[in-house]
Amino acid sequence: MPPLLELRGITKRFPGVLANDHIDLTLNQGEILALLGENGAGKTTLMNILYGLYTPDEGDILINGEKVEIHSPDDAIELGIGMVHQHFMLIPVFTVTENVMLGVESTKGGIFLDRKAARERIVEISSQHSLQVDPDARVEDLPVGVQQRVEIIKVLYRQANILILDEPTAVLTPQEVVELIKVIRSLVAQGKSIIFISHKLNEVLELADRIMVLRDGRVAGATTPDQATEASLASMMVGREVILTVDKPPAQPGEVVLDVQNLKVLDDRKLVAVKDVSFQVRAGEVLGVAGVQGNGQTELVEALTGLRHVESGKVSILDRDLTNAMPRVILEAGTAHVPEDRQLDGLVLPFSIAENMVLNTYYQPPFAKGVRLQHELITSTAEQRVEQFDVRTPSIFIPASSLSGGNQQKVIVAREFSRPIKLLIASQPTRGLDVGSIEYIHNLIIQKRNEGCAALLVSPELDEIMTLSDRIAVMYSGKILAILPAEEATLEGLGLLMAGIQEGATQAAS
Repeated sequence: MPPLLELRGITKRFPGVLANDHIDLTLNQGEILALLGENGAGKTTLMNILYGLYTPDEGDILINGEKVEIHSPDDAIELGIGMVHQHFMLIPVFTVTENVMLGVESTKGGIFLDRKAARERIVEISSQHSLQVDPDARVEDLPVGVQQRVEIIKVLYRQANILILDEPTAVLTPQEVVELIKVIRSLVAQGKSIIFISHKLNEVLELADRIMVLRDGRVAGATTPDQATEASLASMMVGREVILTVDKPPAQPGEVVLDVQNLKVLDDRKLVAVKDVSFQVRAGEVLGVAGVQGNGQTELVEALTGLRHVESGKVSILDRDLTNAMPRVILEAGTAHVPEDRQLDGLVLPFSIAENMVLNTYYQPPFAKGVRLQHELITSTAEQRVEQFDVRTPSIFIPASSLSGGNQQKVIVAREFSRPIKLLIASQPTRGLDVGSIEYIHNLIIQKRNEGCAALLVSPELDEIMTLSDRIAVMYSGKILAILPAEEATLEGLGLLMAGIQEGATQAAS
């Protein structure tokens, strides 16, 4: 009996890049295949080919042994292939039912939308696959974990038998991850087949039936969870031994670098997103801010870095009042900023990699003499940083838009970490990065902290928060519910706080 899905010799070239080099892949009925690889290894390209967003230059796609042509997502959906993207593709003001039926609308008499039929089908799918969700709820009112269920329901509503899940646990609390794992197992038990893309090796080992690793556009190896460890998978991905722990000596906190008092900030809808928040970060320490995305962390960081207006309260850096200062003034005060949205706030995508590497210092010596840019020095600096931070690119002169998301992140980190700083504000600094890059950036953060830099780390990844932080603040609904020493924190207690359960404050301490 042939595999449910087979890719044979898939090859895809872009200018200067061989993204996929004769890749073979099989997926069996009722199987979870984990797909691993570094940033730029070719995972996303391969899945975009399968979902019809790219056309391969060479190779064949077979379903149930029959060769098929996939030129668009519509073709993929028609063949029973669905994709749940890392960044949700939902319209916030629509209801669950409206989002799910969008593009495949049921009608009565060929004229009127048949919301009732769609609603009944959603209830049926929810019950069948343990995806509890209110079909009448507005998406903007749903927790992130429930929004992800809506995305899965969308795919199942279109009768997908093959599900591609791209980093499905990236923005979930530990409790929501447990629930998602139950959902995935329920889907497989009912005959669905899943390609699971993740950088979280512990989840891969727990869930997968088989594991396939890509490196430099080729298949680097395949294994099974009973034959693999996190360390062996990391080594297969990167091509060298990866140290999965961070050497973090005890903190030596010094003077207060960042002082935030009674901060109030509005979101884009003019609703209060940050509510009377106060905290301090000292030289030589990392303060981690944990929380499910959407609880005020974005607005907090934007206010601290001059990207959003502060309604009331005070922001001081080294005893200097910088409330509502311009971003350039805050940067020149010794602040480095790794933004949450790398494409919106971290890069000028049409600019070259070399230009993006000096985006916040191009007007200063040594990169400028008066109004004249020193292009040779900018070029040599970019080349050094590309090598040091392992940015995978055929040239420093191509636009930043041509890089994979992970390599775009490396450009920002290279720029921000390569100058003298007193304060590091890092929002999801390892988002979308592979295990080797995460290892490198984690060590850089601790190195900066050991050199006396104050660091504010905002991340939904509890493992990252607990690994790097000296103290941990948990944000929920715009407020800081608790700040506690990292050595006293537990995953369960922090997860409860992230869900807004105040009792977690006592359970967060071991």
